[in-house]
Amino acid sequence: MSADGADAVEMRAALARLRRGTGLPIAFGGLITGGSMTSGSMTGGSMTGGTGSVRIGELSGAVTGALRGLAIATGNGLGGKALALSRPCAVTDYPVSRHISHEYDAAVAAEGLLSVLAVPVVVRRRVRGVLYGALRTAQPLGDRTLSEAVAAARDVEQALVVRDEARALLAAAGSATGPAAAAGSTAGSVAGSAAWEEVREAHGALRALAPRVVDPALREELLAVCGRLASATAPPRVRDVGLTPREVDVLAWVATGATNAVTAERLGLRPETVKSYLRSAMRKLGAHTRLEAVVAARRTGLLP
Repeated sequence: MSADGADAVEMRAALARLRRGTGLPIAFGGLITGGSMTSGSMTGGSMTGGTGSVRIGELSGAVTGALRGLAIATGNGLGGKALALSRPCAVTDYPVSRHISHEYDAAVAAEGLLSVLAVPVVVRRRVRGVLYGALRTAQPLGDRTLSEAVAAARDVEQALVVRDEARALLAAAGSATGPAAAAGSTAGSVAGSAAWEEVREAHGALRALAPRVVDPALREELLAVCGRLASATAPPRVRDVGLTPREVDVLAWVATGATNAVTAERLGLRPETVKSYLRSAMRKLGAHTRLEAVVAARRTGLLP
């Protein structure tokens, strides 16, 4: 799945949550195209430090196609105001509101929208998109509706954070394995080097991140890179020891020297659960200590 495809999945899920949680008849939104915008820098009604516009790509509950593909410029209309201010904005009667500009009135009127709210999607102080919810009647949108809209936007933000982290880790992993690839017959010495410790940390981080990735293609890519990292300096697996993915996750962090408490924090588990996985992995590997388990896992190509 492409990045645009993943964006669509994440946005559709957020819009569905927004309508389900509020009963609003329509929700729509999109992400930045052509750049990003720096949050919280307002000059003369427009945002400084960034380029691009939000293109409305996903609609839920629309009865026309008037809003689809609409490019929302920073500062223009309700969504543009939310982008510029980096905070939620709402109007009760869109066509006559004096608090917004009216570049998009034709599309809004075609869909019959009156009460509208817009919530920006902000990741690490960079505005990445906007979500809307609307009524076809002129009535105030209450605090509960606003809270649900903000929560839906946070869902998109978290998904974008995870994807950004995944891409960064993939790049770091590819960079870190460069020395190993160039080493050829000296792979053994690379495996013991400081550079290879970075590979092992990247391997553990990728495995911990994979379950949180919404995009199935990106998740598979993460796991495939984990497999390449694990086998980069190891001989072919001599036997299948039957470790579960979570047991490998735990061993991956133990291999970096992490304690059970740190491993639990990185994997989102309880320390007791980590101990249970570790005991199970040790039993399957025929190991009596944590170190023996790590060594055995490396010998079988499960860990880098």
